[in-house]
Amino acid sequence: MSAIAGDHNRFQVQPKLINPNADDCAKRLMAYLCDTYGRKMLTGQQIGVITSPEMDFIHRETGKYPAVGGFDFMNDSPSRLERGAVGTDTELALKWWEDGGIVTFCWHWNAPKDLIDQPPDNGWHRGFYTSATTFDLAAAFEDTDSEEYRLLLSDIDAISGLLAKLRDAGVPVLWRPLHEASGGWFWWGAKGPQPCIRLWKLMVERMTHMHGLHNLIWVWNGQHEDWYPGDEYVDIIGEDVYVPERNYVSNVKRFNQAADYTREAKIIALSENGPLPDPDGMLEDGALWAWNCTWYGDFVKSEQFTDWEMLRKFYNHSFTLTRDELPDLRSYLLPVRE
Repeated sequence: MSAIAGDHNRFQVQPKLINPNADDCAKRLMAYLCDTYGRKMLTGQQIGVITSPEMDFIHRETGKYPAVGGFDFMNDSPSRLERGAVGTDTELALKWWEDGGIVTFCWHWNAPKDLIDQPPDNGWHRGFYTSATTFDLAAAFEDTDSEEYRLLLSDIDAISGLLAKLRDAGVPVLWRPLHEASGGWFWWGAKGPQPCIRLWKLMVERMTHMHGLHNLIWVWNGQHEDWYPGDEYVDIIGEDVYVPERNYVSNVKRFNQAADYTREAKIIALSENGPLPDPDGMLEDGALWAWNCTWYGDFVKSEQFTDWEMLRKFYNHSFTLTRDELPDLRSYLLPVRE
């Protein structure tokens, strides 16, 4: 066990958000996450893009719903809407919150322009992949009068409008944009860390100060220390981990890697996973993720990645929390001001 995993102080995170003007809904959720971190892990599940049977499937198999619902603004990207895509996840997320769940959003951001659009592998619908676009993020930042830079802003503004609907409904959002950047397979990471860090900071500043999105808790998921934008721009660190089929390891090495991105005590989440980690293994290794979010489709609907026995164990374990076990986050005690 590493010093970080073994040091209980690492789980004593102060419920202080990077946005000093955060809404009470975000403060309440952050306070709850800090209160449970290291003691319990929230179960989570991403829904599908076209159909979303995952939540009902889990309920049928385990008798429980996950505490955290994962949603995606993929089909709300303007370059997808132009081509006939229809975004549905905002309304689904509102319903999830009303039903007592916690909301997390990612954004498979279709490049604003320069889509290769050569099916099947590089069709427009895969425009978030580096292989499917020639959009150059570094060049966009070199000329802030360019069409490319203006499109970055307008796309951010479009998604901000949807996040504002959630804000106006009192929904706090675990907001995880620009995910897996260091992998390079998404265009926002294709030009190295510096342009991506600039885009992250631009998004934080614009969404917070121009759009007043004070309901956001910023979950950074760059997956490498060289891509870390700084503690003042990150509330929570997420790691996406896909291990081989039916491998139920705790992913402690990745947990410790994430903890090493900063000298501050930050909450660390398993923001995407394939096979479920065994809760007993997590407790043994000290890999006490704040929540997990299993990816959709066969990762949950078949026994290829996680067998039903482990699924039931995971959702009924004393270390994990399900939706029915959440408090009323609308009235959860606000953190005491320092």
